[in-house]
Amino acid sequence: MRRFLPVLLPLCLAGCFDMPHPFSDPGQQARQLATANLPPARLAVPTPADSLLSDDAAQLWAHALAEAMVAQSVPATAQPKKPGDWWVKMSARTHNASVIPHYVIMTPDGKARAESDGPAVDMAGWSAGDAMALKGAATQEAPELANLLTGIQADMMQQDQHSLMHRAARIYFAGVSGAPGDGDKSLARAFYSSLPDATNSVQTVPKGADFTVRGVVKIANGGSLDGKPAQHIEIAWHVLTPDGKEAGAATQLHDIPAHSLDSAWGDTAVMAAEEAAGAVRTIVTNYSGRDHTPLPVANPTTKK
Repeated sequence: MRRFLPVLLPLCLAGCFDMPHPFSDPGQQARQLATANLPPARLAVPTPADSLLSDDAAQLWAHALAEAMVAQSVPATAQPKKPGDWWVKMSARTHNASVIPHYVIMTPDGKARAESDGPAVDMAGWSAGDAMALKGAATQEAPELANLLTGIQADMMQQDQHSLMHRAARIYFAGVSGAPGDGDKSLARAFYSSLPDATNSVQTVPKGADFTVRGVVKIANGGSLDGKPAQHIEIAWHVLTPDGKEAGAATQLHDIPAHSLDSAWGDTAVMAAEEAAGAVRTIVTNYSGRDHTPLPVANPTTKK
């Protein structure tokens, strides 16, 4: 089997390294990933009253910001705030010949948690309620607001002694299926040994797990290598939250000589599992946000 090791299974990560979704709600069990007081699933964006815009234009600005936040993986909604909502308070002020949009992230109890000035906008376009100007202002600000939300989540995790900033993630390994030969067992044994480290533990029962990992192998005939029949192999390592949502996936792909893995996988399983374990650890870290820098409460204002 050693002759296949240099070419087998380059790693392809699908959606694993996106920023965490600080306002996503992974379900009751998964809330142990951070604090019990995490923001709800929706970020409200009310129509601003102090915007130097007409009512219609102010509503357009709110909708533009909500759409821009959704593009940043924050499920925002342009609507009045409701009890329990985190929300964005928007306003604007004049400065020289420009308008400075201002954004404040508000807690459900009405406290300002973080704020930021957006880039200056031409006063004529703003006063006219120009749709492109309003959309441009929202689009430019959305990444900064998403970063602030991530920092807020990290701060809340830091304060919660039960969050993944203070303990190892409990990962339930559900095994491997679909591999030819002894692949299911060989891959499972190797992955189970490779995954644990100082920030991740592995268990064989789902109870109390923060994440579930399941390996799925697919193999198909087709193509050739060096003029001989080949097979295409795909190993997908799915990382799931306790309610079954996918936090990320790592996929290993390659073409191999046909039926070369029909019996013992040997060192191939070890190599594949070690590579996959590293990817799974990264998915867990990025999804949970445990490595992000907390946003200090004492200095919430960010000026640009």
